[in-house]
Amino acid sequence: MKCPTCKSKNIKITQTIELPPDGINDEITLQTVECEHCDFYALAVYRESRRGALDSESWVHEGLRVSEGDFQTIRELIQSCPSPSDKRCQCESHQVLGHQTDYRWDGLDHSGVEIKDMFILR
Repeated sequence: MKCPTCKSKNIKITQTIELPPDGINDEITLQTVECEHCDFYALAVYRESRRGALDSESWVHEGLRVSEGDFQTIRELIQSCPSPSDKRCQCESHQVLGHQTDYRWDGLDHSGVEIKDMFILR
């Protein structure tokens, strides 16, 4: 993936937590991403829906710029989860990060994280 700061292809996913599906997405994965070439860091969300025709898939991979403090908060929440690859996990981290309202994922609204900017990961 290409770093939005230094433009190198050195963005790596450093942590992931699988969140429960919602009314739109079959998969929701929250990630921390960091550039191995510069000091860039961000959160990322991968969402995928397999609804519709049998051979159709729809996905988006978005980057979310946040403050260093908010980035560390999410890192700690992911680290404290006993089973980050289990979307059915009922730990506090999954409840905070996977919060839904009316069958829609709330994004990070329930976590108190402030998103400064969004970008597409490629």
